[in-house]
Order: sequence, then structure tokens, then C-alpha cells
Amino acid sequence: MPAKPTTVGDWLKKGEQLYARRKVALGQVAATAHDEALYLLLHTLRLPLDSKASVLRRKLTALENTQLADVFRRRTADHVPAAYLTREAFLGAYRFYVDERVIIPRSYFVELLPEQIPQWLPSGQPVKRVVDVCTGSGCLAVLLAHRFPAAKVDAIELSPAALAVANFNVARHCLAARIKLWHSDVFDAVPPPPRRRRTGPCGCLYDLILANPPYVPTREMRGLPAEFKAEPKVALDGGQDGLAIIRKILTQARDRLQPHGIVALEVGGLRAAMTLAFAELDLHWLHTEDGEDCVCVVPASQLRKWRG
Repeated sequence: MPAKPTTVGDWLKKGEQLYARRKVALGQVAATAHDEALYLLLHTLRLPLDSKASVLRRKLTALENTQLADVFRRRTADHVPAAYLTREAFLGAYRFYVDERVIIPRSYFVELLPEQIPQWLPSGQPVKRVVDVCTGSGCLAVLLAHRFPAAKVDAIELSPAALAVANFNVARHCLAARIKLWHSDVFDAVPPPPRRRRTGPCGCLYDLILANPPYVPTREMRGLPAEFKAEPKVALDGGQDGLAIIRKILTQARDRLQPHGIVALEVGGLRAAMTLAFAELDLHWLHTEDGEDCVCVVPASQLRKWRG
């Protein structure tokens, strides 16, 4: 490789070397240095992300070389997350605006929402009301709105700063008429369903309560790579054992689900802790392609019997 990169391909090789040399943490945008470096190259040069391989032979101007040098310095020397550099992140086919006010969108729900989760809901019965707790950028609320087109979607967030980003993304996806944003600590500020209701389903209850909540145990926060420490602490810190927000969600969900409803939780590496802490709930773990299997489903019938 030339001492000074002259093509996109040169920069891709140099970028991969920089990622390795400076021990750059991955997982927020891409799983490999090659994929993330290529993404940064194409975004910085304003080239299509689906560019053909021939783009690697493209010659660079002096200005483009300077721009790329700055981007890779900030990414590999300063350890700024790639999504904060580009101000965007993707979940499936959907693009979202992100900045330092929100955790960078990444979730197994993009894999599970299309087929696995709906299998836990009554077949042939339209999903009318769903909620995304700890919505952050609003990305999962948007995915819910697209997956269940007949549903009203609530999106709950404690951080006012994150809520502003969610509001922007909801508007950007033209879903403001269907997604209602709530500033609340879980359901604390969300009006409860009426105590007395007519026989049959209540429109104030949810078919699906979904959450990718903070679940990193506080003691593990210090050991996170710099890239993850750059994200809002409130979006990561799950309390002493990582289960603080999860306990609150499950406790408050008992009175907010339809009889056929479910809670779906993404909990990272806490599967063993969850199984131990909530043994009475008989948690059902959904399979993911990479084998992490860190999303569980809890039916309303189980929650109502739970003494937690």
C-alpha cells in the first residue's frame, strides 16, 4: 500500500490497519473493521452505500484525502463511535438520525419482529396497541409501527434529550399520527387503564409491550470500551445487577396487558440472571441467527400469577 493513500481501496486497507492497531471497539454499527471502515469511506465521500467493488479503484482528491484522514483520526484515535460521526444508524431497511443524546440503534428485534414475536399473538386478530419502553432514538417504535400497521404505538423515554431525537425520527418517518411519545420513567407518567372496564378487550391495554432497556450492571460500566462509554449512561446502566429497569417493566406490565398480550425484552448477557431472578415466570427465549438468544417473551397469563 502506498505511504499516502490515493484510492478508496488504499484507505480501506489503511482503515483496517488503524482499527487493529488502536484496538477500536466494534458492534455499534458493524461487526467487522472492514465493514465499518467501508461504510465511513462511502458516507464521507457521499457515495452510495451499495456501490460496486469498482469504487475501490476510485482516485481521491487532496481534499477528500484530508476529509478521510480527519474521519479516521476521530474514529480510531479519539474512539468516537461511527454513528456519531455520520449522524445516522440503520435497523434493517430503516435509517435513523442519531447523535450523542441517544444510544446507537442496535437490536435483535429487527430480526425477531417480522415473524417470531407475532407468533405469540392471536392468529388472525389485529394488533391494536403496542408500546416501546425506553425508546431512545425511537427506532423500535418506528419498526413496531411498520410491522403492525393497524396499531397505535406508544414510545416511552425518561431522557428529555433522547425524546427530542425520537420526536425527530418519528416525524422523519411520517408516523407522528400513529406514534405517541411519553416522557416517563417506564409507565410512571403514562395514564393507567381504567379500573373498571366493560367485558372484553380494553383499548387502553397493550397487545405487546416491547423493551430494549438498560441492562449493564453498574459494576461493569467502567470496563466498557471508550466507544460505549460515549453513549448516554442512562441508556446502559441497569443498576447493581442490571435488572432494575427490567423488574420495573415486568411489575408495571401486569396491569397494562390484554389477556392475550405479551412482554418482549432484550437483555444482553443477562439470560442466566433473568432465569434465576424470575424463575416463576417460565421465560421463553427466542432463537437468533447468531445464537445469542437474549430476547425473552413473557405472556400476560404468566405475569398475572407472578408474585414478584
